[in-house]
Amino acid sequence: MKVKIIKTEEDYNQALNRFEKIFHAPANTKDGDEAELLSLLIEKYEEELYPIEAPDPIEAIKFRMEQMQMSNKELAEIIGYKSRVSEILSKKRKLSLNMIRNLHEKLNIPYESLIGNY
Repeated sequence: MKVKIIKTEEDYNQALNRFEKIFHAPANTKDGDEAELLSLLIEKYEEELYPIEAPDPIEAIKFRMEQMQMSNKELAEIIGYKSRVSEILSKKRKLSLNMIRNLHEKLNIPYESLIGNY
């Protein structure tokens, strides 16, 4: 096992190629340990060079609603205001602290995604 820190795009491509070859290696084997280590190095490199910004709170809510095939009426039951759903989803009204708590608890949307600016 010859693993090194990924510093360049060439290192990254070599790591990806090697990882593809040993991806299905059994755990607790030489190749399995190498695959686990490579996955960590690749992930760290990608996080630093290709960061993905979190969506704004409303986009996070819409995405979760789509995943759960949730209607606006069902969202109204969670945030507590039927009349406010369209205002919130169109970004005309801000989320209240109580709404954020309910969305986190009932839809499992991380607080970090709900408290951002929009």
